[in-house]
Amino acid sequence: MKFNKIPNTDLNISQICLGTMTWGSTQNTEQDGFEQMDYAVSKGINFFDTAELYSIPPTKETCGTTSRIIGNWLKKTKKRDSLIIADKVTGRSGMNWIRPGETETRLNKKQINIAIDNSLRNLQTDHVDIYQLHWPDRPLNIFSGLEYEHTETADIVPILETMETMASLIKAGKIRYYGLSNETPWGTSQYLKLAEKHNIPKPITIQNAYSLINRSYEVGLAEISIREKIGLLAYSPLGGGHLSGKYLGGKKPAGTREVLWGNRFDRYRTPNTQPAVQAYYDVAKKYDLDLAQMAIQFCTIQKFVTSTIIGATSMEQLKKDIDSIDLVLTNEIIKDINNVQLIYSNPCP
Repeated sequence: MKFNKIPNTDLNISQICLGTMTWGSTQNTEQDGFEQMDYAVSKGINFFDTAELYSIPPTKETCGTTSRIIGNWLKKTKKRDSLIIADKVTGRSGMNWIRPGETETRLNKKQINIAIDNSLRNLQTDHVDIYQLHWPDRPLNIFSGLEYEHTETADIVPILETMETMASLIKAGKIRYYGLSNETPWGTSQYLKLAEKHNIPKPITIQNAYSLINRSYEVGLAEISIREKIGLLAYSPLGGGHLSGKYLGGKKPAGTREVLWGNRFDRYRTPNTQPAVQAYYDVAKKYDLDLAQMAIQFCTIQKFVTSTIIGATSMEQLKKDIDSIDLVLTNEIIKDINNVQLIYSNPCP
């Protein structure tokens, strides 16, 4: 395994992060999660990512299940001190069952404090290493499309209040650092500006979608990541599984998200999804590469990426995805990949 040190921290994280959102859902049992964590650690992975609302798809019945599975594994293996755990607090939503007594989830002081205490209890630990804001409190179209649709409203938790709450959690020892997720260039710049102005710790990472079929991060945020030393934790490097090639030709294998989760991942069902994936498959085939490994490694080698988050529902998938770390992508391969991007630019943002 290879590692990246997060600037201005003492965190040295594996370039492959183990994503966990399917544990406890319709896809993976606790036993599956235990097996995945055992194997990931044996391959050198020291970085796990979870969220208070997991497993996915989110329901009242499964909320917190993933973190409880991780907590049970940590208690059993006693490996907490050798691992870096990233968690996420749910942004603005109508999921009123996540924090009982609240009609909606918001990123204010009261709710963030409730959320972190719940997470620490579920994870059976006294601190989280990176506590991420799962998505902003302000109304945004963040899970599909590139269009910005402005919603004028005064009903927004001030970013400064959220930051001050994060600073208080750091001071209390409940979290070591905090990060952003599903954030925009404007939002990220506000955090950086306010951190300097008010002498508050700044976010150390951004967890956004990034893949061969969604390179929109490169447009505005990549430069911020490099210049401000706030690296990307790339999620969905396989585009919801499409970049494994398993859905090519309209196939829908049993047990996959396309079958189990209905319309939840419409962002990956655009007119150019299949043509783009086919073109990337042809590139992989040309160089005798596995498409999924090529897609993951493309993310991992970017200068602005700190770690690539993989998620697997089977051990076969997990082993193959982790082995992507050893793949070498030559200049010729990168050129061919970029040529596909010119034709099918960000079909699944």
